[in-house]
Parts: sequence; structure tokens; C-alpha cells
Amino acid sequence: MHQFLRILRIGRPYRRFAVLNALFNLLATVFHLLSLLLFIPFLRLLLGQVKPVHERPLELWTKDGLEGTFNWGLTRLIEVYGNMGALLTICLLVVGLFACKNLFRYVALLAITRFRNHIVYDLRQQMYGKLLDLPLRYHSNERKGDLLALMTSDLHVIEFSVMQYIEMVFREPIAVLMFLGTMVTLSPGLTGISLLMLPVSGLLIARVSRSLKKRSARVQEKDADLLARVEETLTGIRVIKAFNSEAAMQHRFARENELLMRAHVSMMRRQDLASPLSETLGAVVMAAIAYIGGSFVLGQEPSLGGDSFLGFIIIFSQLLAPIKGFSQGWSAITRGGAAAQRIFDLLAVENTVKEAADAQAVHSFDHQVEFKEVSFAYDNAPVLQDINIVVPKGRSVALVGTSGGGKTTLANLLPRFHDVTGGSVLMDGKDTRGLRIRDLRALMGIVTQDSILFNDTVAGNIALGAPGVSQADIERAARIANAHGFITQLEQGYQTNIGDGGNRLSGGQKQRLAIARAVLKNPPILILDEATSALDTESERLVQEALFKMLEGRTSLVIAHRLSTIQHCDEICVMGQGRIIERGTHDQLYAAGGQYRKLCDMQAFGQ
Repeated sequence: MHQFLRILRIGRPYRRFAVLNALFNLLATVFHLLSLLLFIPFLRLLLGQVKPVHERPLELWTKDGLEGTFNWGLTRLIEVYGNMGALLTICLLVVGLFACKNLFRYVALLAITRFRNHIVYDLRQQMYGKLLDLPLRYHSNERKGDLLALMTSDLHVIEFSVMQYIEMVFREPIAVLMFLGTMVTLSPGLTGISLLMLPVSGLLIARVSRSLKKRSARVQEKDADLLARVEETLTGIRVIKAFNSEAAMQHRFARENELLMRAHVSMMRRQDLASPLSETLGAVVMAAIAYIGGSFVLGQEPSLGGDSFLGFIIIFSQLLAPIKGFSQGWSAITRGGAAAQRIFDLLAVENTVKEAADAQAVHSFDHQVEFKEVSFAYDNAPVLQDINIVVPKGRSVALVGTSGGGKTTLANLLPRFHDVTGGSVLMDGKDTRGLRIRDLRALMGIVTQDSILFNDTVAGNIALGAPGVSQADIERAARIANAHGFITQLEQGYQTNIGDGGNRLSGGQKQRLAIARAVLKNPPILILDEATSALDTESERLVQEALFKMLEGRTSLVIAHRLSTIQHCDEICVMGQGRIIERGTHDQLYAAGGQYRKLCDMQAFGQ
């Protein structure tokens, strides 16, 4: 329940729709009750028990006044049109009242639909914004399938749970109170007896609901596991086919699918039990009421008329529907609570890379970047220790070394994808943690080994993060990146859609688009993270030419395994086990015969 109150607080700006839903449900209930009350004079007509009233009562808003006024009108109808004419009038009036009831029920549903969809829209926006805001460290630790499940199935559960909840809170209690009030006017004693019997069903339904929450949470977990398996399969489909692993993947998927099916069956078995259980218990209570009420009518001293008793039974039968709806709504709340908990857990994740409240704006880079006594650790596991590097404006520094040495981690500290755990990263003498993150990253361009492209046009990918840029600027960036030639050969040129992840392009073409994107941004600082290591010789030559053009006059931090690509750098830092073990120019390091020389010899350079 606590989670649903949090969800409803999100819907506070749209509370007018909830108010309209409550109002229209109230009107629908009133017309429903009036249509049921008309069955009492209908029965009196059939049984010939209409008591003629020839004078209209003076007091209207009392039980006797209302009943007398209605009987006076019924007497007039019988006198003018006869019994059959009066019966026809009552039947038409019942039809009209039911039409009004269903009209207001329809507009109530329209209102609640707007309310719940606005809530889901806001939740989805908050979740997506949170995913964008969280640091890379979070995304590297979480499965994409879990996050996809939160954005899809969990939100779907909440959408319909919110609907059930609002209906339960506003419509069902109103209906119950109005029906009970009418029953009390007909027979207070019989109403009291019926109220004593109803709590038994409530206790049994509550017990079913408690077991439902645990199973609902398990369903959401298994649903996330299945989505993760599908996402993993689609990402690695080429490898799966290359290694003839279709059967193995099918077996793993079947196991996940079976676990989800079993969890879902277990949950639905209990969820579906609430409705028939409440209906059966209601029938037991109704049978008991019919027997006890019969004694009120057939006893030696009757205290209830036969027509009023039948009207009481009709209204009591309608009382069971909102009680049943209450039980279904509670089941929906229980299930939705588990989904809501998972969503709020995501929204509550703390962003470890925070912008300071008094962060300074920065719009230019003038002097140097400095890594000063930098240390970094993942969960208390040291990755970088005592790093000191100065990169003057317009100079380039290369980071080389074996895999796992901390090169990429060090580069990720500059745009604050992570924050240092010791020391500081300075830009023009200012700690980057005191600068506005958006401004800081606007000064940097990043090209990675894995060219991250999106399912968009060529122009859309180059212009990422630069809305309103001209076509001429896009083409200029493509020419610098040696990409204009192959782009013009595509079927629609710059407006060609490159598919999911750019899979319609070769590796070299994708990398040149990534470089063009960085060129268009025209940043003063460049970070190149093994931008050519995954390319063939011809593609590497074209990409390397593009990189040399882009590096001219820019401050750059270059990570490379192919040492031929960084020999021109002003300084080369050799990293090992999170420390800088050698530094200098290519010629100095090669002549020193240390680790850098070994790396060069392994790649057959300088021999």
C-alpha cells in the first residue's frame, strides 16, 4: 500500500481525472440503485399490493415521504393508463436508468484511463531519465534485461493496478455505503445480520492476497531473466551461429521460459482464487440471509413485507459485486506493489557522480589538463594508483600497456564517467568535480574502439548532440573523417538509415562515422580509446588519416594497442597494474629498452 501511495503522489497534477472518475462513479451508482428500487413497485403491481395514495405527502425528504410520493405517482399512473400501462412505464424507466448508469460508468472509465496513463507516462520518463543519469559503473553491473523488464512488464502491471486501486477506493466504497443505507431503510435487523456474516469472506481473501505478493515478485524477476536472455541472444546472434550454439541457447531459453511459466501459473492460481472464493462465500451469505429473512416475512408476526424482502435480496445481491471488486482490487494492489518496489528501487539508486550545488560553468579550455596523484578503486579493489600526468593545450599524450592496466579507466575520469577516489583531475587548475558536468563534456570528443551508432540516418548519427546543425557542416565533418566517399555511394546518401547499431556498414565505415561525429562537435580535447585496433589494414589507414586530421591543434589523450598509431604523440605513458611505469617520447622509450621496447618488439616495430 505504501508503494501505491507513492505512485498516486506522482499523479497529483492529474487529480482532476480521479475526481471526475469518483463523481461519475457516484452518479452511476445512484442510477443503478434507483433502477433496483423500482423493482419493489414492479413487484407490488404484479402481486396486486399497490396501496392507493390520492394525496401527495407534504414531507418529501423522509422515508415515508419518498415512498408516499412515489405511491401517489404510481396511483395516478394506474388511474390514467391502468395496471399494464403503469407496468410499461416502470419498465421503460428502468431501461432509462440503466442507460444513464452505463453512460456515467463509461465516462468514469475514460477519466481513469487518462489518469493512469499520465502516471505511467511520468514514471516511464523518470525511469529513462534515471538510466541516462546513472554513471557507467551502474550500467556495467546491471543486466539490460532487468532494466528492459522494468520499463515494460513492471510498468504494465502498475498501469492496471492503479486503475483497480482507484476504482476500489472511490467506486466500491460509495456503492457499498449506498446499498447498505438502502438496506437499512428496508430492514435494519436483517442488514445487521448480513453485516455480521461478511467479514468471514474478507479474512479468507486477505490470506490469499498475502501469498500473492511474494509470487508476483518472483514473476517479475523471472520475466527480467527471460528478457535478459533474449537481449543477450540478439546481441550475440552472429557468434551463436558461428559456433553452432543454437541448440544450447534454445535449451537455456527453454529453462528460463519454464521457470517463468511456473511462477506465473503459481501467481495466477492464487490471484484467480480471490474472485470465485468471494463469490462462493457471498452466495453462502445470501442463502443464509434468504433463510433468515424468510422468517421475517413468514413468521407469526411478520416484520417485513414480501415485496420489500425481495427488494432487499436484489439490493444485497448487488452489494456482493463491489465487495468482489474490492477483493480483486486488493489482489491487483498486491501484485502491483511488487512491481512498484522494483521501480522505486531503481529511482532510488544514488548517482555516485554528482554535480556540486555550486558547480562552475566552463566554456573554454585554455591551458592544460592534469591528473594529480590520482587513485581509483572499484569496490575497494585498486585500479589506479598515484597517477601524475600533465597534458598541455595542443599536446598529445598516449597511454599504452597490457590489457587491464587501467588505461581506459584513467581516460574515463576526465569526462567524469567515474570520479577519482583519491587525488584530483584538474582542467586549467580547477578540479573537474567543481565544474558543471554538461559544460565539461561539451569540451571533449570521444572515439572508442566499439563504434556506438544508432538506428538512424547517417546524418542523424553524425549530428548526434548537435541539433540544428547544417548539412554543409555534416558533410565537412564527413570529409575530414574520410567518410564522404562511401556515404555518397549509399542508396540515399546522408539520409540512409544504417540499421540497429549501424550493422549495415562495415567496421571501418562505422568508425569513420564515429570520427565524423567527433569532428562535427569540434572539441578542444579529444579522447581516442583504441580507435583503430579492431580494423583491417586498409580501414586502419583511412581511419588513421582521419584521426591525424582531427588531432591537429587539439589536446588529446590517446589509448592504443597498435603502437604505430601513437609514435607521433608528444609523450607516451606505459601503464602496468594501475601505475605509470615508464614515460617519454617514442625514441626515448625505445632506446631505454624497457617495457615499451618489449611491446614494440612483440608487434615487430623498429626492427
